Amino acid sequence: MGDVLLSEDRDGVRTLTLNRPERKNALDARLWVELADALRALKRDRDVRALVLTGAGGAFCSGADIGTGEQIHPRYKLDRLTDVALALHELAIPTIAKVTGIAVGAGWNLALGCDLVVATSESRFCQIFSKRGLSVDLGGSWLLPKIVGLQQAKRLVLLADMISADEAHALGLVTWVKPAEEIDAFVDGITKRLAGGPPFALAQSKALLNDGANATLREALANEARAQPGNFATADSGEAYAAFAAKREPEFTGAWSLYDTNEE
Repeated sequence: MGDVLLSEDRDGVRTLTLNRPERKNALDARLWVELADALRALKRDRDVRALVLTGAGGAFCSGADIGTGEQIHPRYKLDRLTDVALALHELAIPTIAKVTGIAVGAGWNLALGCDLVVATSESRFCQIFSKRGLSVDLGGSWLLPKIVGLQQAKRLVLLADMISADEAHALGLVTWVKPAEEIDAFVDGITKRLAGGPPFALAQSKALLNDGANATLREALANEARAQPGNFATADSGEAYAAFAAKREPEFTGAWSLYDTNEE
């Protein structure tokens, strides 16, 4: 993997770090492509059970790097953004954005595309698009109204105000706000819990929640009824009951537990 995107695996958790600190981790053509490729590769890696997305050098991401002067049709540039947004959204594993410093424009929407967002007290957020003469992208038009409602989404996008981590937390755009010196340990603790959870059940729940946001109650209940039997077909369900009875912590693997009893 190139030096603009760093990858580290530890205890079932992959950390992807945007690594252009001299540009506050602005996403240029190379970084867009490498990030999309890295996210798609995660879909095929069964050993990784949680993802942390963060930035180097005290910033999360200052958005798309619009100062490169690349001479291609703008639609092709937007296709790169689409690739990243969809690859992140479609990951079955839990995803966490660890935000230090600023997250603006596409950088903020990249964080919002994760399942959970942890920020430091000093973090700042802005839907900066209108100040650049642009409209919202990287899924912001879909993500923001779902999280904060239509009026607040319009306020954030149309006025492009910079807001604090505390305000973002109050609006539900940040899951937790932690002091800068505590964020690494806090994220490690959350990812340890996620990586130790039942992978198939967590993936099912994540998909159900994503789909349920656009479903009727009847549709959501039908989706749940289709999903739950799959959990009983893994070893994790039995392990959970056994661990409860033995008063110990379960060890979840996601292993398929249905085998052909006639097989020798």
